[in-house]
Amino acid sequence: MVKVYGNPSRESPDRRVRRTRRAVHQALVELILEKGYDAVTVTDLINRADVGRSTFYAHFTDKQDVLFGNLDELSDLLHLVPAAKPDKLFAFSLPMFEHLHEQRRLARALLGRRGGSAVMARAEQIMADVVRGELLAALPQGSRPPPSLDLVVTCAVGAFMALMRKWADGELAATPAEMDAAFRAVVTPGVEAVLAAHRGR
Repeated sequence: MVKVYGNPSRESPDRRVRRTRRAVHQALVELILEKGYDAVTVTDLINRADVGRSTFYAHFTDKQDVLFGNLDELSDLLHLVPAAKPDKLFAFSLPMFEHLHEQRRLARALLGRRGGSAVMARAEQIMADVVRGELLAALPQGSRPPPSLDLVVTCAVGAFMALMRKWADGELAATPAEMDAAFRAVVTPGVEAVLAAHRGR
């Protein structure tokens, strides 16, 4: 005789939390694609995810909190890849384009024009942190960053975000490798020139 301990149909608290958060995150992606981020309300999220209002606020403070949670995965990827390849400038580029190619709906919702200014501002902040970290790591140990560092970071982030947005919206037909190659061809020579000039001082 086989004894069954506990109720197998009863979810653990951790699993319920993950399921609830996943449902709300997915609801936000769907609603952004339908009506744009700025038009989405917390009530929309609650209704689409089929969760109670108190349940929603037990996990999130507002819709922006949901948004930032959706961007966490991209942030983790951006930070992990350069750490694994410290000698390669902009190591995040190809893996990011590959990830977004696999997650097309998510890319279109978060990085396309329907994402709105709040999405882009957060994504640009995440990108800027990663790019700045890579450039500082490429400098000789103990040296001071060049005065133009913020300008260089802004140029690199602007180019990458512009490519991602047009690609996410389907305005550019290219493979992840082609997107990565275009970004590197335009941005890398200029950035390396700035770094080389600073090293030569």
